[in-house]
Amino acid sequence: MLRATVNKILTYSVVDGPGNRMVIFLQGCNFACAACHNPYTIGVCDDCGDCLPVCEPKALTLQSGKITFDATLCTDCDNCLGICPISASPMVQQMNVDDILEIARKHHPFLTGITVSGGEATLQLKFITALFTAIKADPDLSNLTCFIDTNGHLGPKGWSQILPVTDGVMMDVKALDPTLHRTLTGQGNAKLLRAARIVFDAGKLYELRFMAAPDVNDTEKEITALADFALSLSPQIRIRINAFQLHGVKGKARDWNAMDKARVDQITTRLNAFGLQNIVTPAMYL
Repeated sequence: MLRATVNKILTYSVVDGPGNRMVIFLQGCNFACAACHNPYTIGVCDDCGDCLPVCEPKALTLQSGKITFDATLCTDCDNCLGICPISASPMVQQMNVDDILEIARKHHPFLTGITVSGGEATLQLKFITALFTAIKADPDLSNLTCFIDTNGHLGPKGWSQILPVTDGVMMDVKALDPTLHRTLTGQGNAKLLRAARIVFDAGKLYELRFMAAPDVNDTEKEITALADFALSLSPQIRIRINAFQLHGVKGKARDWNAMDKARVDQITTRLNAFGLQNIVTPAMYL
């Protein structure tokens, strides 16, 4: 049976798409973003065992060469995440579609929809296609909308597979300049920009998400390029400004400055001046 590697599931979220949503965070990512706020979702556990000595409650064990996780013993200290050399998590679960549907049914009265996130959800494309198809076919769950939070690094063939059963896509934009984008993520942005057009033309692009970091990608050149690209789609396109904060980040981004409200307001004003009016800004700054 088709299974997904799941990092965690939130049964209630108001920041991962419209309304109240259940969010499935899938493990593994094809980007290595310097500003990633959940870097432990990037790698996939290779059973090296480095996490075993720091797991004091012995929730992690090595059995037949594989890391085994016992959630009943875990104290949520996350020491295993901090020591992992490949930004993975040994606490993932292997779940099938029925497992997810069972959780969705339990929380259905409080939900508007389902969002798959990550990591990068589209790396497990067959699973999310099967999941969304099952939700659409289930008379008790078919009213739930199915959304994807993605870095956009998926080709046309993949989008043609998933878009028919998808209601909305939230697409991250780290930089418009391809060299800067590669510096920030380890990948170019050609696939992302092409994907945004594919998804928009299908009527499924819910929003572009721009991660703004001071003195990194908030330059006039970048803001102008963002505006130009957004206008090439539609002046009404929804753009969410995600203000970079230090919470959860590792590596060189720890030396960056946090983005404050004053600078976000300046970016918003600049985008408004280009004719973009549907700009969403953070409700709070941590």
